[in-house]
Formats: sequence, structure tokens, C-alpha cells
Amino acid sequence: MDITQKKVLILINSHWLRDLAGAWIFYTVLPGLPWIKPRFERIARFAPLIGVLIGLIQLSVWFLLLEIGWSKESIALISIGIGIWITGGLHLDGLMDTSDGIAAGEEKCTYAMQDSRVGASGVIGLTLILLFQLAALLKLDSIAPLALPVAMFWGRFSTLWAIEKFPYLHKKTTESLHHRHWKKWHEIKPSIIGILILYSFFNFQLINPIILFTGISIGIFPALIIPTLLGRKLGGHSGDTYGATVVLVETFILLFLAMMWQ
Repeated sequence: MDITQKKVLILINSHWLRDLAGAWIFYTVLPGLPWIKPRFERIARFAPLIGVLIGLIQLSVWFLLLEIGWSKESIALISIGIGIWITGGLHLDGLMDTSDGIAAGEEKCTYAMQDSRVGASGVIGLTLILLFQLAALLKLDSIAPLALPVAMFWGRFSTLWAIEKFPYLHKKTTESLHHRHWKKWHEIKPSIIGILILYSFFNFQLINPIILFTGISIGIFPALIIPTLLGRKLGGHSGDTYGATVVLVETFILLFLAMMWQ
């Protein structure tokens, strides 16, 4: 075996690449990365990076459909649908369970969140989120596709804050995969790559630098505030609330950008 082959084997078997492959499988329904054996220990750190990828896929589909004459209303609905399909509805499921849990009250909150059945509050929460996202994309109009990767990135970055700052809600019955292997702020390193990808892409699109900076950077506020408010209300976070946080942050950012990017 020559030196090049050894280097390739070392790279394929590196922990970070295996965790990336695990995150790819966990957070999307897309085919797994070839030749890499996935690991599911520190996958949360790659969630923001995968969010950027999902947003860029939505953006590409948006431009493609626009090119062949689809209306912006149809494209907005397709874009939302693509985001749901790629993630397998993972985060929306968490949103519905969290909505049911909050509506059930403090004593029954955990039971309602773990119940596989969806209640009225979950359906209402899902409906409102989809309507808000659709309204924001329609208001953004031609720059809507640029807002998608920004929202996808910060939505998933918010889970890193939730994991770092709050305990796991169900630690008495199950162990948190993320907390078990958590290494504090080292988990943010892949997010820096995500930010650089966003800035590079938008700079390539010749976006006004002020709009570029504020549009991307402003997402840090909802990404920190929303998981903090939710964590304080419930006394911690779980898989369901991580999903709810992702969706809420995404929606807030889309609405905010719709008001800011005139």
C-alpha cells in the first residue's frame, strides 16, 4: 500500500469525517456518503453545515423552476416541501410534539411530548409555521432563495446553544446522545465553515456588503434567544425541543429578513 492510499484510508476513518457521515444520515433522508462508515457520537456539530447544504439545494431548485416559468407562489411551496422532504419532517415532528407538551401544562408536558399521537396544538403549530414561512418567502420575492440557506444554517446552530446551556429533559429515563459526547465550544468549529460558505456564496452573487453582513449575522440573535426561552420554560431540552427550536428560528429569520430586505 503506497503513501497516498494510506492517507486516503486515514482520512476516511477519521472521527470528524465519520461523524459528518453520521450527521448526514441522521439529519437527512439523502443517500449516505460512500466509502465512509458513519459514526453517531458528535453529529450535532455538523447540523449547521448540513443546514447550509439543504438551503443551497432549495436555492438551486428555486432558480431552476424560475428559469422554466413557474410562478413564485408555486416555487415557494415547492421549496418548503423540499426542506421537509430532505429532513424527513424530523424538525416539524419535534415542533408538533413540543406544542402539544406546552399546551398540556407543566405536569403533563413530558408525557404529551412523548405521546406518538398529535394533538390539536401540534396541528395548529405546524399550520402557523408553514403559513408564516410561505408568507415570508412570498414577501421576499426574488431574493427569497438567498434567505433560505441563512435560515437553515441558524436554525440548526440554535441546537448547539441548547445542548451547551441546558440539561437533557429525559435524562432520568434515557441518555442524551449529544450530551454524552459533547466537547463544549469545539462543537462550533464546523459552523465557522458554514458561515464562510454563506459569505463566499453571497459575495459571489455581488450582494450589497451591508445587506450581506446584516442579513447573515443577524441570525445569531434568534438562534440564541429562542432556545434560551424554550429551555427556561421547560427546564431543559430534548430531541423534540431541538426540532422545535430549529423550525422556530428558521421561521423567525425568514420573517425578519422579509421585513429587512426590501
